[in-house]
Amino acid sequence: MSIPNRIADIVTTHSKIVIIALLLTTALVGYGMGDLDDDSSLDQFESESDEAQALEDIDERFESEGDENTTSVQVITRGDNVLTQESVIDSLEFQQEIHANESINATLVENDSITGVENILAITAISQEQAAELEAQGAELEERSEALEQRSAALEEDYAELEADQAALEAGDPEAPSPEELEQRSEELEEREQQLEEDSQQLEEDSEAFEEEQAALQEGDGEQPSLDEQIEALEELDDDEFEELLTDTLSDDGNNDAAALGFMASSYDPGSTQADARMTMVVQQMDGDAMEMGGNTGGVLESQLDLRELANQQDQDYMVFGIGIITDEIDRSMGDSLAIVGPLALLFVVVALVVAYRDPLDIALGVAGIGAVLVWTFGFMGWAGIAFNQMMIAVPVLLIGLSIDYAIHVFMRHREQREADGVSSTVRGSMTIALAGVGVALVWVTATTAIGFLANLVSPIGPIREFGIISSFGILAALIIFGALIPALKVEIDSFLESRGMDRRKRAFGTGEGRFTNVLTLGSTAARKIPVIVLIAALLLTAGGVYGATQVDTSFDEEDFLAESPPAWTEHLPGGMAPGEYQAADDLEFVNQNFQREDTQAQILVEGDITDDDALQRLSDAQDEAAESSTVYTLPNGEADVQGPISVMEETAAQNESFNESYQAATDGDGVPNENLDELYDELFEANEDAASTVLHRTDGGDYESARLIISTQGDASFADTTDEMRMIAGTIDVDGTGDQRNLNAGDGELNAIATGDPIVSYIVEQDLLETVLQSLMITLVAVFGFLTAAYWLTGNSATLGTVTLLPVAFAVSWILGTMHLLDMPFNVLTGMITSLTIGLGVAYSIHVSARYTLELERQGNVWSAMHTTVTGTGGALLGSAATTIGGFGTLAFAILPVLRQFGIITGLTIAYSFLASVIVLPTLLVLWTRYFGPDVSFETSGSITGTPTASDGGTERQTETEIADDARDEEE
Repeated sequence: MSIPNRIADIVTTHSKIVIIALLLTTALVGYGMGDLDDDSSLDQFESESDEAQALEDIDERFESEGDENTTSVQVITRGDNVLTQESVIDSLEFQQEIHANESINATLVENDSITGVENILAITAISQEQAAELEAQGAELEERSEALEQRSAALEEDYAELEADQAALEAGDPEAPSPEELEQRSEELEEREQQLEEDSQQLEEDSEAFEEEQAALQEGDGEQPSLDEQIEALEELDDDEFEELLTDTLSDDGNNDAAALGFMASSYDPGSTQADARMTMVVQQMDGDAMEMGGNTGGVLESQLDLRELANQQDQDYMVFGIGIITDEIDRSMGDSLAIVGPLALLFVVVALVVAYRDPLDIALGVAGIGAVLVWTFGFMGWAGIAFNQMMIAVPVLLIGLSIDYAIHVFMRHREQREADGVSSTVRGSMTIALAGVGVALVWVTATTAIGFLANLVSPIGPIREFGIISSFGILAALIIFGALIPALKVEIDSFLESRGMDRRKRAFGTGEGRFTNVLTLGSTAARKIPVIVLIAALLLTAGGVYGATQVDTSFDEEDFLAESPPAWTEHLPGGMAPGEYQAADDLEFVNQNFQREDTQAQILVEGDITDDDALQRLSDAQDEAAESSTVYTLPNGEADVQGPISVMEETAAQNESFNESYQAATDGDGVPNENLDELYDELFEANEDAASTVLHRTDGGDYESARLIISTQGDASFADTTDEMRMIAGTIDVDGTGDQRNLNAGDGELNAIATGDPIVSYIVEQDLLETVLQSLMITLVAVFGFLTAAYWLTGNSATLGTVTLLPVAFAVSWILGTMHLLDMPFNVLTGMITSLTIGLGVAYSIHVSARYTLELERQGNVWSAMHTTVTGTGGALLGSAATTIGGFGTLAFAILPVLRQFGIITGLTIAYSFLASVIVLPTLLVLWTRYFGPDVSFETSGSITGTPTASDGGTERQTETEIADDARDEEE
């Protein structure tokens, strides 16, 4: 007895033991579901690279005190004109409400937690008022000084007159005043002198205080005015004064640092009193490490949600955009997508099984088997410590469809056997032969499908590797459940029911004559009548697909993971399935088009001898080149948003006279220091340590080892364009001129520069996705080819049959890639696995057809009758399994996550293409294989199809009429 027959006999003969053992195993594996965790962080998709390591080093080296573990929320005010006095004051009052909210206020940083145009305007108004007061005070001090000088001069004259009168008295001048009068005048003059000294001392003290207040106002070192003071300052302005304040503050005439322009939309015209959007930044303190996109945000997430709710209650239109809000929507979209897709997939499968099985008990067994497969899969995830992420939402749908494939093939083959005569008509006997006949094909299908999934282990992206592992385990679980547990249950239940008089015989789907039969025989008919046309058509489609494959892009955008606004029909779903509201995707698009995002900053890490005299000149050249880049974000004043050591020095020199002297002394008049940089860096840290530490890294020993440029990029610029531009800019600094490699051994006077930042790291992920597509495709093709070749050779068939079986799947790969190009669908974290999945999933259909064909060819000895039996028997099961799998994946089209929708659509098409290739193209290839490489059989068409039974015996030889007669005589004797 062969191994497949022995295993099938064990399952059916010892069905009770099999049931108990597998149910206990299900309970044990399923226990791991309690340890299953979830992770929606997008950082988990990043792989190890020089750019990623450089970004980590930047985060560790460059941060000012108090900036550790902070995140910024963009509160954007929108309206017809958000620069009216009323609108600006309303925003300040909104800030008061933010501070009054305990949940939000507890997360705000201590100083300058909220900054916007409204604050800059109010503080400027207060500063101008203070400046006016100081000017008046200065004038008053000047008047007092002049008065004191006059009093001092008068006092000197009076003293001189007193001395003259005293001299006249001593000379005996009869007209001289009396001694008593002179004494009185002397006392009065002494009192006046003392008062003059006291007034002079007070004037000196007042002047010193005035100078301190004046210096504080100029340097901005004074205490931040309260929101009440800011509101009062703006309310006191009349229309003309406010308009003048607005124009001066938002102008670009060189009289101010244009700080307010950084909070205006990129389309804003500097100095204009009209704008439809402006931004306010809210800075929050986080617990622990820096927040990841979609990662764990702690209390910040709740506070940002509270901030958005508070903003929605205002009269003005506010949009709140922050990482916490994005994380919330990513987390919710995972659950909402699963809540919609799961029931819909299960419903579709049940409906499909009703059509295919037409038997409540078989339907119930199929659904129970699916449940067991999912329990095994998620339990394994818990035991293995693999978190449930966005990609894992596709796993249940994938396993539902593939599990039903196994169920349909087993059940349909069992039904075919029950239609045959003899001992195989019993429940156990027919199930034994069915499992023995289809079991080998199922094992091959499991192996090739697992190969397709496990090919993703070569991917540098962690979640893709985990997806491959989990899916492979799930497929293995499906083989065990539907190859042993469900057949054993069916044997026990059907035997029990038939022992009580209930007939459990059912016709297999696709057998007999009818519409389905006519459709399924198209491939065999074409193979007999127009094989050349079939091959030419397949090759032409494949050539077009290959061209389209070269045009498919890769994508790792946040938009792929952000749910769009759910369609109107979802409002009518039951409460547990109805999704929530989603607006982050629309908000992200608005921010990309109008403002600078914190997470779209590119950075250039510069390491080496940054104290060399030419170091800052090379950084200056890089800044100039960045200003010309089309991907760099441009402020409303037309300047590129680039920060570095030179820009920090210029800002500090404008505010600190002492540093300005050193700064100017270190330059040749071109604004770029080129000598004594070590000492200049020291003075910069003394004058403005917070700003200096964001662009220069000073070790504990006081050495300067690295610097960085912070380059804000356009939110809608592609990662590829941004990366190319940034590497070119870094190349102007780098000693090797590349900008994409990190050399930590730069020599004296040499600098190494590498472009990094979120856009560049995301581009690396895109390249990793493309690498995954190509490598997994090649590995899957080679591995499946080797497996099929060896398997067919070991089972007594020609090794060339493996090539023939795989060829239609290779066609389907090119077709699906061409379709992705036509649909403008990129490779992302899910669709990037489509090539290996197409082979892994699609080869199952070809294996079933090839296996059944060779079996029927041996049984019947005629090519056309064998092919007819194959496409009507196995083809019917394939059609049913393809329909359920396509429908299962099709339900992903209802997911609210774009990446899931794309994966569902493209995988559904993959199944359709694979099915069509197996029942239309493969028959022609098999006929050609039989003619040139196969066994010596008949190609006669006359009478070869008519009368050929469609029921299969699972591999036993068909009895001839003589053998049947001999058996009958033996029974009579």
